[in-house]
Amino acid sequence: MSDAVRERVLRRQGTIPAHQSINAQRTALVVVDMQNYFCAPGYPAEVAASRATVPAINRMASALRQAGGCVAWIQTTARGATERWARHHQYMLEPGRVQARLIKLAEDSEGFKLFPELEAQPADVYARKIMYSAFIQGSSDLHQQLQQRGIESLLVAGTATNVCCESTARDAMMLDYRVVMLSDANSAFTPDEHATSLDNFALFFGDVMTVDEAVGRLSR
Repeated sequence: MSDAVRERVLRRQGTIPAHQSINAQRTALVVVDMQNYFCAPGYPAEVAASRATVPAINRMASALRQAGGCVAWIQTTARGATERWARHHQYMLEPGRVQARLIKLAEDSEGFKLFPELEAQPADVYARKIMYSAFIQGSSDLHQQLQQRGIESLLVAGTATNVCCESTARDAMMLDYRVVMLSDANSAFTPDEHATSLDNFALFFGDVMTVDEAVGRLSR
């Protein structure tokens, strides 16, 4: 975070941290799009930096589970994409990219699967989304699943920082969740995109901290 952004954040919220303490039992780690299609080498939407965030994501997931919170894995699916998000596919993507996306994000494909080094557990929450944001209407059932568990705060991780992660985090804030973006558990196509997204999120939508900072603030 730049000094200029930090000063503006302090003017907005004061000197007391917005997340001085994180109530683990009311918190979910939301891991966005850490699938082979976005993480594994050679895929059309590969974010190479995503692979370096895997240890941080696993560490945060383990700490939150132990403290009584939950972990939610969000996977982009091709099912329903051309029906519910037709104009994006028609006008924003060239035809070859559309075909690759629909084939490699089909739910029976390797591209849809979570990156194998992630330590997902059967008792975790799983949601499939169609659009960039997991919270926008018609994209997924994540909001309903979290509400059933009494979740009020979110720690957002995954890829890409400035696309699906920021879109999901922004919409969560609009639904009145308290939201933290984990700086070392998110990744983007370039360092500049990553940093700019986090700065913008901190200015207007929520908090930004490292995994170590978040783990240190967990309370049962």
